[in-house]
Amino acid sequence: MKVRTWIPFGMASLATLLHALGNPHYGFFRDELYFIVCGRHPALGYVDQPPLTPILAALSQSFGNSLFLLRLIPALCAGATVYVSCLFAQELGAGIFAEVLTAMVVTLAPVLAANSMRLTPDMIEIALWPLAALIVLRIVKGASPKLWLAAAAVVGVAAWSKYSVAFFAVALILGLLCTPQRRLLASRWFAAGCALAVIVILPDFIWQAVHHFPMIQVLHNDSGEFIVTGPPFLLQQVLIMNPLLSIVWIIGLIVLARCEQTRWLAYAYAFLIAMMAALDAKNYYPSAIYPYLIAAGAVTIESWTRSRRAQRVAIAAGVLAVSLPAVPFVLPVLPLSSYIAYQNAVGRTLHVDFGLPDDRRRSVPIQYYADMLGWPELVAKIAEVYQSLPPVQRANTAIYASNFGEASAIDVYGEAFGLPHAISGNNNFWLWGPQRYSGETVIEVNTGLAKARRLFAHVRVAAVFSDPHAMSYENNVPILVCSGIREPLARLWPHLRVYGYALHTRDDDWSVGWQAGSE
Repeated sequence: MKVRTWIPFGMASLATLLHALGNPHYGFFRDELYFIVCGRHPALGYVDQPPLTPILAALSQSFGNSLFLLRLIPALCAGATVYVSCLFAQELGAGIFAEVLTAMVVTLAPVLAANSMRLTPDMIEIALWPLAALIVLRIVKGASPKLWLAAAAVVGVAAWSKYSVAFFAVALILGLLCTPQRRLLASRWFAAGCALAVIVILPDFIWQAVHHFPMIQVLHNDSGEFIVTGPPFLLQQVLIMNPLLSIVWIIGLIVLARCEQTRWLAYAYAFLIAMMAALDAKNYYPSAIYPYLIAAGAVTIESWTRSRRAQRVAIAAGVLAVSLPAVPFVLPVLPLSSYIAYQNAVGRTLHVDFGLPDDRRRSVPIQYYADMLGWPELVAKIAEVYQSLPPVQRANTAIYASNFGEASAIDVYGEAFGLPHAISGNNNFWLWGPQRYSGETVIEVNTGLAKARRLFAHVRVAAVFSDPHAMSYENNVPILVCSGIREPLARLWPHLRVYGYALHTRDDDWSVGWQAGSE
């Protein structure tokens, strides 16, 4: 089969351009700030993630803070995903229309677009999972078994981005075991590939082992934090992929299952969804598997519409029509005020409540956007408090943040204000320790008055930061000045560790001290 490279490259370039122009707005997301700071502390692993994403984040900021350069990385990953998806479609016999349709659906499917909107571990795996599946498909179709080494290398690199690739690899193997293609697993090259994958993953595994597998503790502590009650897991997959666009991947799943040569790919999907559902995984965790299902569906639709140009034009137009209304929800392409108005209009039309799951309602209630807002202003407020201290006291003052988002914002934006690096008990900040500080004077951010008073003899609310567009737990943030620590900070430090999302740990009695203006 003749391989066309210009269509995959052209469609990948368009996807990259879309994200390069649409991604860098509003501001750094909480996790992006954290990735930057982690990458500035190079390591073979981190408490809550493998090392690849932090390394890329830090490298993108080598010449100063740049949202464009940071978000250019997921834009390039979006292009890579489209490119690989088109190659997968070609492997299944795609013509030009199927490749274009594949690229359109992969680019516009909401969860895939969202994963390519900001810098996350997911941006890498949505390109690497289908690439690994493509390599294995070529082995199934008779290519050299030496390609198991390439597939293993891809899985290994994906593991340096996100551990969930292990579930995908297991699903692929189980899919093969359920079909006559199981014979391919008896190859010595498959064994060599497994060994290579272990070698690639081993450094990060050793880091986790040395630090008592903190990632497991993070997952355990977060297990109830973001559980979304709603429809069954499989139905959630249809919703996050856009119910109408899901027609394409569902067709692909059925077609793959009906063909003896590709049935293992359908089984792999079934095993992956079953594992994710059983583990109460977040609904977007298996999203990287959809590009190859979309490719299979597009090839089938192309065969159904052969010599029917009008139908193909109508299908392409339909994809755009059902996709474009959702774009502002997954790409920050609208000015903030326009987005708020658009969201409210959509909510009224569809009778959908976009509010947060707590009893508060924010103007920008979805985490993707609200967690991009307010960070520079928060750090500026902290800097005002820090600069108000006498120089002698300021020299020994630590800034303690309640969670990694606040601490990371202080480290990224604080340099412009002359702030020292933050300390925190949350995730990797806890491993970095209290630095040189004894706790003589501490500016505490968002910890709460009652907690501070248990640790310090003197506590006052120096300022309160508010942003109506921020997440509820980052709004009305108390900034405390604490002194007279009751126990040395180094001795307290082991008890301050919080692995996971420490987003709701603040007590709210700080307002009493603020209103009274007392210590």
